[in-house]
Amino acid sequence: MRPDIVIVMTDQQRVGLTRRSGYPVDTMPFVDSLADRGTDFRNAYTAAPACVPARTSLLTGRFPSAHQVRQNSNAQHARFAQDLVDVLRAAGYQLHFAGKPHMHRDAQDFDTYAGPYFHTHGPERNAEENAFDTWLEHLDHGVSDEPTPFDVQNQLPYRITTDALQAIDEADPGRPGLFWVSYPEPHNPYQVPQPYFDLVGPEDVPDRTTGPDATKTKGGSYAWLRKLQEEKRPGYDDNWRRYAANYLGMLNLLDDQIARLHEGLARRTRPRLTIVLADHGDYVGEYGLQRKGAGLSEFLMRIPLIITGDGVHPQQRDEPVSIVDVLPTICEAVGQPIPDGVQGRSLLPLTHGEDAPEEEFGSIIAEHGYGGRAYDVTARPPLHFGYDGPTFDELNTVTQSGAARMLRSGDWKLIVHADLPGELYDLAQDPAELGNLFDDDAHVAVRARLLHQLARWQARLTDDLPNGNYTPLRLPHNWRWASQGEPT
Repeated sequence: MRPDIVIVMTDQQRVGLTRRSGYPVDTMPFVDSLADRGTDFRNAYTAAPACVPARTSLLTGRFPSAHQVRQNSNAQHARFAQDLVDVLRAAGYQLHFAGKPHMHRDAQDFDTYAGPYFHTHGPERNAEENAFDTWLEHLDHGVSDEPTPFDVQNQLPYRITTDALQAIDEADPGRPGLFWVSYPEPHNPYQVPQPYFDLVGPEDVPDRTTGPDATKTKGGSYAWLRKLQEEKRPGYDDNWRRYAANYLGMLNLLDDQIARLHEGLARRTRPRLTIVLADHGDYVGEYGLQRKGAGLSEFLMRIPLIITGDGVHPQQRDEPVSIVDVLPTICEAVGQPIPDGVQGRSLLPLTHGEDAPEEEFGSIIAEHGYGGRAYDVTARPPLHFGYDGPTFDELNTVTQSGAARMLRSGDWKLIVHADLPGELYDLAQDPAELGNLFDDDAHVAVRARLLHQLARWQARLTDDLPNGNYTPLRLPHNWRWASQGEPT
């Protein structure tokens, strides 16, 4: 029997802020319990630290340079042969979506579609929801110093879960279904109602790894964004603990709604494969920054990725994996061939406890930037918002300029830019990526090895779809490896 496929996606959720991951605040006990009974990929990465490129990568199994969606404004330009919607439709699945889309698919592609929800509004069913959404707008993607003056039922995650539960209850019990629930939180604006507001006070927020002085070390778009935020909202970083506390409270609110969602899913009697993940991370005060925007730091690039279901082993996996691996994993789970041009790898054998071949799972890459030359730290080009006033968008002409690729291999991280100096970090010793070892003579061999791995990935990503028949190297959907590492 083909399983239901459940995708639970959060937006801008940073890894490492739950009790199970070692954080002192118990923010997501239910999601932690899912990780306890499923496969927890502890080194999962987004394909790009922005919503639409990352979500397009999930849908298509391709990296941004291949699917050509490299910023939030060009989802309609996605290049692919077949995506997740096509695969599941061909397999006879009913398709249900609720929440924030930010992708090239819309209502006409699903059997039910509750949305679109975004970060400050959604479908409004009554005056109180309308008033709450107006209040959100007035926050201007900032930080609320007080508990949100509206009940939990008005929060977008609650409303999205309600819509999803309706779709679950009305779905055909005789057919497998995709239930994709996409929450806009814990993305800014940073607000949360009681009782979540008091989950942890600002004074109880653990110290961050590094503060605003680190942007001087990082330079480039980090320093530029820090300067912009200080110009827009002077002293904003003085309030970083309140911002972090609100963020942690929203994680707890999300956790309750994900638990509520699973109560509804249990009413269906089919087997189920559930994938819980985020599109990218959030600084949560690191480098004295809020939101996202600059660079490819671990705070933005690593994402939670948990898979549960029949046959899935309770385990932690340390292999570097990617959001592009979701589509081929689902293809294998439902018995469908992986579409041409897919660059991800099925994780299903790993969830069953099988060994991962080093040549496939020894490293992973990700991308940043829409191309062209990177702006200098002193640049003041025209933006899609004014330099005056408090309103700003961290994804802008400067922070998204240029092109960069990162590679993670073991404790090492390499970043190569099209027109800026290279970066090399030992994450075990330098988690904030402040000590650049790229030009260090003692690390020439490491740099050469990682550059070779990156070059192999770059060759793999070459793709002329939709005009040609070239398919990048990838594992067949039914790959299996013997314990000695030879293909069977």
